[in-house]
Amino acid sequence: MTDEAATIAAAMLVVDRLVVTYGTRIAVDGVTFHVQRGEIFGLLGPNGAGKTSTLNAIEGMLKPHDGTVRVDGIDIQRSPTDAKARLGVQLQASSFQSELTIEEIVRLYAGLYGLRITKAGIADRIRDVGLGDELGKRFKSISGGQQQRLSLLIAVINRPALLLLDEPTSGLDPQSRRQLWTRIENLRTGGGSILLTTHSMEEAQAVCDRVAIIDHGNLLTVDTPAGLIAKHRDDPRVVKVARGDVTLEDVFIGLTGSEIRG
Repeated sequence: MTDEAATIAAAMLVVDRLVVTYGTRIAVDGVTFHVQRGEIFGLLGPNGAGKTSTLNAIEGMLKPHDGTVRVDGIDIQRSPTDAKARLGVQLQASSFQSELTIEEIVRLYAGLYGLRITKAGIADRIRDVGLGDELGKRFKSISGGQQQRLSLLIAVINRPALLLLDEPTSGLDPQSRRQLWTRIENLRTGGGSILLTTHSMEEAQAVCDRVAIIDHGNLLTVDTPAGLIAKHRDDPRVVKVARGDVTLEDVFIGLTGSEIRG
């Protein structure tokens, strides 16, 4: 076995030649990548590029037309229960029960995972994400940033081996965004792997060990943020859009185009 094959075999997430279709439309076209253990991996792409379809296939929410997804060595289609038990998911739009209090939501989801957490333990976890003063408030009455923090708490309540984050800082103010970056880094430090989608090149460069750029369902390139800049700095498409030193955003726009997507 080659070193590369051994690295992929030991990865927390392996996506191999993934194809996702909606009728005759191909949303994801043979995408292959892996996320190493303890790695923060960013999936970047314009609207409609195939990011969410890829996440949905990884999460087991839709059945791929072709290809495989393995989470901690477990095929998501063959053993969905075992694979999903290793996943935590934070979606871009939170959809918790609006009339429940923060405490009730945490207790509910802990129960769904079969976790036995005392009332004091629930309060401690809520305080850890800066929501201690909001313990008895209903979900519908807290701010968007507070909802995002609660969503992340629920996503990691079962201490997942792999955390999927879909635009985790969308709509957050700079302070809340930086705090969330710190929490994401702490999750990685604790041994978890993280796959996130983002439109923010600053975010990708700040928190991701490696990033992949996807467009029209195809994976265009994968490397560290610095590696992508070095690899594509002389690409005529990138040079054309760059203003001064080439940035990750220049690489992204150069490879995916400057037109606005719906």
